[in-house]
Amino acid sequence: MGFTVAIVGRPNVGKSTFFNRLLEQRKAIVEDTPGVTRDRQYGIAEWNGKTFNVIDTGGFVPHSEDVFEREIRKQVTIAVEEANAIVFMADAATGITDLDDAMADILRRSTKPVFLVVNKVDNNERMLEATEFYSLGFDQVYFVSSISGSGTGEILDAITDLMKEDDEAISEEEKGLPKFAIIGQPNVGKSSLLNALIGQERTIVSDIAGTTRDTIHTRYNLFQKDFVLIDTAGLRRKAKVHEDLEFYSVIRAIKALDEADVCMIVLDAEKGITAQDLNIFSLAARKGKGVVVLVNKWDLMEKETNTARDYEKTLKQKLAPFTDVPVLFISAKEKTRIFKAIEIALDVYENRQRKVATSKLNDVMLKAIEANHPPVVRGAPVRIKYVTQLPTVVPSFAFFCNFPEDIKTPYRNYLENQLRENFDFTGVPVRIFFRKK
Repeated sequence: MGFTVAIVGRPNVGKSTFFNRLLEQRKAIVEDTPGVTRDRQYGIAEWNGKTFNVIDTGGFVPHSEDVFEREIRKQVTIAVEEANAIVFMADAATGITDLDDAMADILRRSTKPVFLVVNKVDNNERMLEATEFYSLGFDQVYFVSSISGSGTGEILDAITDLMKEDDEAISEEEKGLPKFAIIGQPNVGKSSLLNALIGQERTIVSDIAGTTRDTIHTRYNLFQKDFVLIDTAGLRRKAKVHEDLEFYSVIRAIKALDEADVCMIVLDAEKGITAQDLNIFSLAARKGKGVVVLVNKWDLMEKETNTARDYEKTLKQKLAPFTDVPVLFISAKEKTRIFKAIEIALDVYENRQRKVATSKLNDVMLKAIEANHPPVVRGAPVRIKYVTQLPTVVPSFAFFCNFPEDIKTPYRNYLENQLRENFDFTGVPVRIFFRKK
């Protein structure tokens, strides 16, 4: 199961720079102006062979009446509740401020591990000044420079040390069964879909208690089908917290994603796919999960001859480049095509398990390579001699050739398309590696 770290702190301490450093990519916008990060960012960090989810929140300003700062304050409170560990960022250049004190006051009440990370410590003088942060009363204090990266190794070591090798709480009965996560924005019909699937036959369905990550596992064992539905719909309201439901659902979705084999993204037909959905979709692809897109409330749409076809075309343009994804138009309320959704999710699960014999793989792919050779590099032809599937959970293929580092993205895409055309990997990310022969 996924381990989630939230980065919190007042505005302009360098949270987004630190977030980009952990992800090794420039994903969050970085400016000297306070309050640039208003939307939360999330991604996957990897360190010493372990991966974990990282959430970058906006700057925390208590008791502010500014509309953005009020929303950011909600996000921080939710992140503190939902994350497994918290990185509390402060700024050595300005020292401890009233905002840092207010943030520390909230975090000291949390039972979660808190890492106080003092940023912008990029010389000996700053290091001396930064020692005042010990007065905030946290056991784990780290001095870093997000821009240069110094000190980030120690904090990453500390975070990964918290992670257990097997961070799951799954019953023996559930092991080996396909796991489908129902994911989507609030009010798109996730609960309705779950109830429509299992509501009438409640006696055969066993609710397996929510894991420590607070997702509900529901065993589905009907019509010769046996799998586990991971429900992110049941958002439990906490006392005295007015949740930003969208952010709440995002953290839940990320956690459910880590557990699932196939991610069923539910959309509202009238609203379409949002930026949050696209982020979850790309995260699912990066994690190698199967994906099915369910367009709910289709019964409420005004339809003409090609409405579904045009809708699907527009949807796939937004999902590009990973467009080999099943799209199904359903109505949870009317129970239209909801069992077809399960059939498709099971097909995608099978596709994710697919193993292709090496002989057949080479027969097909070497012919495709012969029909369309890789581009010539520095006057020398690139020769791919052999293909094999790697023994991984996500379908992955190694192509052995003479110049592996010189094969560019367009040709990689061509090989992926050939794999998809000849072997059914619909709904599943395919990974391709080039190795020296």
